[in-house]
Amino acid sequence: MVSTTNKLSNIPPETTLAEQRVVFHNISWQAYEQILAGLGESRSARLIYDQGTLEITMPLEEHESATRLIELFIRILVEEIGLKIKTMGSTTLNRPDLERSAEPDNCYYIQNQPKVAGKKVNLNEDPPPDLIVEVDITHTDINKLNFYASMGVPEFWRYNGQILRIYQLQDHQYTEVENSPTFSWTIKERLYQFLQDCQVDEVQSSKAFRTWVQQQVQSQNTL
Repeated sequence: MVSTTNKLSNIPPETTLAEQRVVFHNISWQAYEQILAGLGESRSARLIYDQGTLEITMPLEEHESATRLIELFIRILVEEIGLKIKTMGSTTLNRPDLERSAEPDNCYYIQNQPKVAGKKVNLNEDPPPDLIVEVDITHTDINKLNFYASMGVPEFWRYNGQILRIYQLQDHQYTEVENSPTFSWTIKERLYQFLQDCQVDEVQSSKAFRTWVQQQVQSQNTL
C-alpha cells in the first residue's frame, strides 16, 4: 500500500510546502534493502524504515535551509565551546536487529567522538550518534520519538519550522527538556534568533552568534 502526505502540522495553510513524502506500508526488511540499493547514494530523497513502513522524503527549500542553518548553529557551538565532533550528515543508520533504518537530516558524535574518530561507523559495534536532528515541517507517519529511542540515541532535536523541541533519553524513552544536555545552555531562543537573522544575512548572523558563544564561554571561565 502506498500513500502520499502533504499535511502540515502547526503551519498555516498559506505556508510554502517544505517537503514531500511518499509512504509505503507492509514492506519487508529485505525489500527495503533492495530499494535502498536500487536508489543508490546520489539522491536528495531520504529514507526512513520502521518495521514495515517505508517513508521517502523529498526535502524542498524551507526544509533544506533549516537543516543547513541548524547544522551551522551546532558547528559554531561545538567549535567555540571546544568540543570534538564527527559529523555524519544523513548517513544511513541501519539496525537490522530492530528492523529500523534512518537517514536523518543531521547526526553527530560529540561525547563519543573519540570512539568513532577516523573509522567507518558500524552500529553493531559502535554507540549510536550522540545527537540527531530532524526537520519535520509536514506530517510524518513515523513515530520518531519511539524510533530513535529504540536506537538508543541520547539526544534528539526536532524542528517543525517554528518550534524546536529537545528530547533527552531517560530510561529508554524520551523526555522533553528545555536545555540541551550536550550544550547545557538555554539555546532555543538563540536558535530562533539565528534562523530569523539568517534570512537577511547568513554570514553576519554567523559572526554575531559566534561572538555571543565566545562571550558565554568567557563568562563561564571567569566564574
